[in-house]
Formats: sequence, structure tokens, C-alpha cells
Amino acid sequence: MIEVRDVTKRFGATVALDGVSFRLDKGEILGFLGPNGAGKSTAMKIVTTFLAPDSGTVSVDGIDVLRDPLEVRGRIGYLPENHPLYVDMMVHEYLQFVGRARGLAGDELRRRLEWVVEACGLGSVFRKPINELSKGFRQRTGLAQALIHDPEVLILDEPTSGLDPLQIIGIRELIQSLARSKTIIFSTHILQEVSPVTDRVVIINAGRIVADGRIGELERAAMGRNRIFVAYRAPAVEAEAALRGLDGLHEVRPVAGREGAARFEVRADFGRDVLAPLGRLGQSRGWDLLELQESPFSLEDTFIALTRQSGGAREVSHV
Repeated sequence: MIEVRDVTKRFGATVALDGVSFRLDKGEILGFLGPNGAGKSTAMKIVTTFLAPDSGTVSVDGIDVLRDPLEVRGRIGYLPENHPLYVDMMVHEYLQFVGRARGLAGDELRRRLEWVVEACGLGSVFRKPINELSKGFRQRTGLAQALIHDPEVLILDEPTSGLDPLQIIGIRELIQSLARSKTIIFSTHILQEVSPVTDRVVIINAGRIVADGRIGELERAAMGRNRIFVAYRAPAVEAEAALRGLDGLHEVRPVAGREGAARFEVRADFGRDVLAPLGRLGQSRGWDLLELQESPFSLEDTFIALTRQSGGAREVSHV
């Protein structure tokens, strides 16, 4: 549904995008992840025809964004980072205006208005001036305009910005429900916003794609090995020596634990069962087992590792 191939974009001496490539199939949700200034918004603006690439190609449903931008725009709903709102209008006037600009009229326009007002939670402010709305309600009004014409593709740039926790949950649920019939890209610099909505991410840093894949697979590629915490009631030096002699462990590092406990962080290859051997080690030495648990890496750990590994290099992790 969306294909971006080797796209480069410069603003003077600044390279905003450097050979960016990724693709999405119909019904897929993609989290486009990166720090502020990484190039996310520039990429979104090129996909939505607001900007033209200096080189490379972009197509939406097989339509080239440069050759037929109007056809592409008709298939896309776009929520930019800065809300495209006419603040002197009331909410209902603005949404009616956008709907008519999108070619809606009569019963069809009324049906779509009712749907977006319900889906985006705008009933309480439907007849209020936009300049009186909170940031959260402005965000939801911007999302409603992106959905008014029932587009096949939805591009959301920082869609949960300014929303309270309950509103964020509502937007997540809406995005997930829309994915049954739409292709969705949402960009964010907030790592916690990604995993509740999708497990597929593209990570961009300094204008380059540094990773593209499922979160769990990227975790394995970035972190290399699993992490386990184990603690025994035992002499620390003796316990460390025993762990270093245990088959399957690559790293053993003492870490702080409760008084009287010898606690360690150990690393092992993903997929290798070392929990049972760690438990048996304590039994064989007569040590009480105080802790034994895998400790999955967070999305933050994965993101930091991948962006550090990129180090300005052109390599991309595809998994």
C-alpha cells in the first residue's frame, strides 16, 4: 500500500533524509519511531505530497506521489504534528468544510460527521469555537478531519500529543480498530506509545533508517543475549566463580541485592534455557535460591542500542 524507496531530502546543507526506504502492506500499522529532529515529519510530508523528495520514489496504492499527487491525497488522511485548524470556526463548521472539500455532501457528509464525532469523542465540543478548545480537543478535531472522508491510508504525526491518559487509550483503541480496513503510519518520539498499538516499527535516526522489524526481533538483534537475574544465599565470591563455570552463560556481573544475598545479572543466548541449570546450581551447593527471573529489555533499551550501533553508518537491521 505504501512504498518508499531510497528517498533523500535536503534543506540547504542539512540532510533531513538520507536514502530512506520502507514499505507497508494493506491493513498494517507501522510505528515510525525516532528522536526529535530525526526526520520523521519530513518523511510523513513526502508520503502525503506536502514535500517533494530530492531523489528516490514514493508510491501509495501503486500511485507515484510526484506523478499524480491529487489522486494520492484523495486516498490519504493526514494529521500533521501542528494541527491544521481554522481557529475562528466552530468544530462542526470546520468538519463540514473539510468534508465538502473532500467531495462529501448530503447524507454521506452527515453520516461521516456523526461517525468522526463519535469516534473522536467530540460530542461535548461539537458546537464550540476551535479557539476555545483545549490542546487535547484540538488534537481530536485534527484527527477527525483526517478521517472525515474515510481514507484508505492514515498518516498520523505524533497523534497522542497533548492528550490525557484516558484520551491516549481511546486514540490507541481507535487506531487498532481502523487497521482492520486501513493502512496506518504513526510517528512518535515517545517509546511507550508504540508497543500498545503495533509491534512493527521503523526506527530512524539522523535521517537514516537504523532498524525495521518486529519489536521482539529487533530486541534480539540489538541486545544480542537474554538477561537473567539470579540471587543465592551464599558467599558472593564462591557464587560468582560457580556461575562463571556454568555452561551457557556469557556474562556474569555482580549487582546490588538485599543483605546476605549474592545477586548477579547473567546473559545467555536467546532461546537457551539456563533457568533450570541456575536453579540446580543452588541446590547442588546447598544455597537458598532467593531470585531467578528473566528480565526482558524495554523498548527504550532496544532503541538506545540500535541508535548507538548505527553510529552514522548506513547499515539497516531488517528482521
